[in-house]
Amino acid sequence: MDESLFFTHTFFLIFTGSAIVATVALYTRQPLLIAYIVIGAILGPHGYALIADVDTISDISKIGIVFLLFLLGLDMQPQRLMKTLKVGVVSTLISGAVFGAAGFFITYGFGFSVVEASIVGACCIFSSTIIGIKLLPTTVLHHRRTGELIVGILLVQDMVAVLILLAIMTSVNGQFEMTPLLKAFAALPVLIAAIFLMVKCAILPLVQRFDRFHEYIFLLAIGWCMGCAELAHYIGLSAEIGAFVAGITLATSPIAQYIASSLKPLRDFFLILFFFSLGAGIDLIALINLIPAVIALSATMLILKPILFKVLLKQFSDNDSLAWDVGFRLGQISEFSLLIAFLAVEKHLISGDTSLLIQATAIATFVISSYIVILNYPNPIAITDRLRRD
Repeated sequence: MDESLFFTHTFFLIFTGSAIVATVALYTRQPLLIAYIVIGAILGPHGYALIADVDTISDISKIGIVFLLFLLGLDMQPQRLMKTLKVGVVSTLISGAVFGAAGFFITYGFGFSVVEASIVGACCIFSSTIIGIKLLPTTVLHHRRTGELIVGILLVQDMVAVLILLAIMTSVNGQFEMTPLLKAFAALPVLIAAIFLMVKCAILPLVQRFDRFHEYIFLLAIGWCMGCAELAHYIGLSAEIGAFVAGITLATSPIAQYIASSLKPLRDFFLILFFFSLGAGIDLIALINLIPAVIALSATMLILKPILFKVLLKQFSDNDSLAWDVGFRLGQISEFSLLIAFLAVEKHLISGDTSLLIQATAIATFVISSYIVILNYPNPIAITDRLRRD
């Protein structure tokens, strides 16, 4: 099939199908995220196979995560960011040890190897940036304590996830190399300094001079986001880190909120592709033998994460309801876990069954934690007017 026809046909199926299933979801008061995952499972290679090349869609969809981190950075003032990192470091170190150990022992108990159980345990450390931020009202909670706590924890988790990804990327026959990790540590401050310098010398003067031309500002913002993401990737860091730093550097600009509102539809476009590819990647037949392990791992994370985060965050807030709010919003595993699983399979560190276990657990915790938040806490896609906050 001609490549242009492939994308026309594929996008027709994805977005028309998503629109139909999303309509049913809204009528039945279900979260839209579920609709995107369901249509992926139906149309993907393990369903009716109407879309076979899911890898291409998955690669494109990762741009949505880049834009998500860029928009997150736009909402974070540098001074406030430093305050949130203290919470994030303490909470991530303690919770990471507990979640990682729980994931390891559950997986090992189901007969997986020590290496496989270790990687599954590492995947359990993180909470989803997409779910956490997607369900966080940007105009209400980002500027309150709830948003600050969530952002602080997710930022530190994402940094740890990047280090794990780098460790896996540099592994050879199951052996991990320290030199690339040390280079990454050295590259991060260089990246931050370079981006801040470019903003001061080039980006902000251009914004101030041409801020009346909204089309140009929109184009400049996209170019800046993707340019910083590519720069970060080029020097050995993740594109997500580059995009986040790019957003922070523009956060003090008076036009930051305009950029954020302009890019939200573009972000949502790619995130629909992300959740579609997530659903399309699940092989339901191969999953049957893993159901007990998926249930045990998912249930443990869904119960343990809110409780532990509530206990930890009680130290930073005297508000019990706020601590529970944050805990339930972080009560799933992360999309970074999917990246870790895919990369670990390529490096022959884990089997296909282990990767499928991680993917299925991610989807299960995505779905259930999304239901919990959507039905109980303020969020942009709530099914009741009382909780809907954009």
